[in-house]
Amino acid sequence: MTDHPRTAMVLAAGLGIRMRPHTNTLPKPLVPVADKALIDHVLDRLSDAGVERAVVNIHHLADKMQQHLADRRRPQIVLSDERGLLLGTGGGIKKALPQLGGTPFYLINADTIWIDGVKPNLARLAEAFDARSMDALLLLAPAAGSIGYSGRGDYAMTPDGSLRKRGEREVVPFVYAGAAILSPALFDGAPDGEFPLTDLFNRAAEQGRLRGLRLEGLWMHVGTPQAIAAAEDAIRTSTG
Repeated sequence: MTDHPRTAMVLAAGLGIRMRPHTNTLPKPLVPVADKALIDHVLDRLSDAGVERAVVNIHHLADKMQQHLADRRRPQIVLSDERGLLLGTGGGIKKALPQLGGTPFYLINADTIWIDGVKPNLARLAEAFDARSMDALLLLAPAAGSIGYSGRGDYAMTPDGSLRKRGEREVVPFVYAGAAILSPALFDGAPDGEFPLTDLFNRAAEQGRLRGLRLEGLWMHVGTPQAIAAAEDAIRTSTG
C-alpha cells in the first residue's frame, strides 16, 4: 500500500465463554492483562499505527463496553451496536462497512496481544498489502512457540504468502493471529445476517486472493483465565 489504513474494525462482540468466570461480569475485551484492558492494548496499537477511526462492535454486556470507550479520543471510536442480534465475525464486519469507508482497513480482534519485533507488525501489514492481488492479508503467528496456543494451526503458507487452510487431520505451521488488512471487495456477494469471516477467507483462498504475513515478535493467545498469567509474564519480560 502507498499509505497505511486510517480506519480499523475491532471485533469485540463475542460472549467470551472460555474466559469465564471473568466474563460473567465483564465483556472479554475489558478483562485486564498487565494492568490494561485487552481492548486498550489493541486501541493503543492502532493509534500508534496512525489509525484515526476504529469501529468497535458490541453485544455482550454492551453498556459496560460503551461506558469504557466513551472517553477514548485516539483513535476516534464508532460503535456498531449488535445488542439485538449477534452477527458473527463476518456479519459484524459487513454491518459496519458503511462506517469503514471504501478503502482497505485493519481488522483486529479485541483480545489479541503480541509483542512486536524491530518493526511494528501493523506497519509491516500495510507495506505488504496489495489490493491488486489480494482481498485479505492475514497476520500469522507460528503455531509452535506462541504463548497460550496448543492447536494444530490454521494455515500453510507458500513462499509468496499464498495461504491454504488446514485439512481436517492435518497439522500446519501457522495460526491466524487475529489481525489483518481487508479490502471491502472481500465482502462482495456476502450473505446478510450472521456468518463467520472464515467463509470469506476460504473463498478468497480458492480464488488465490488470500495472503499471509508472518508475525515478527511473540504472539499471545489470551483465550482463558489461565493464559493471562503467561501473557503478563511475557509482557513484563519484554519491558523489563
